[in-house]
Amino acid sequence: MSDEKYSAVSPYLTVRDGRGKEAVEFYKRAFDAREAYRNDADDGKRLMHSHLKINGESVMLSDDFPEFKGGATASAPGGVTIHLEVDDADAWWNRALEAGAGVKMPLADQFWGDRYGQLTDPFGFAWSIASKSKGKTGG
Repeated sequence: MSDEKYSAVSPYLTVRDGRGKEAVEFYKRAFDAREAYRNDADDGKRLMHSHLKINGESVMLSDDFPEFKGGATASAPGGVTIHLEVDDADAWWNRALEAGAGVKMPLADQFWGDRYGQLTDPFGFAWSIASKSKGKTGG
């Protein structure tokens, strides 16, 4: 295991279709993720476990292993959004779009005082990005 500290609560993403390594590379480009630890599967193709640090916090992921009754369903779970509270929502948003994320809810100044929007990644997971709007307070 790595020396990296885990967050008290960390999302653990199960990526379908053997695309776990591709997901790691996407998160590096989209969210400036740093891979703290990786364990490849014995088959040499799939990812057993990756511990990423995104915006200082842990996000973990692996490929699905249906032969061991893995956790991936037919699609990414609805009703779950991974939230990123960042220093500059526009910069993070644009980087994610350039990496291949799709827009779920456009980034805009919201009534509660955040600059906020939602994206979907190429693996079906929803992400929200927010920072305090300039000159506004709220929460």
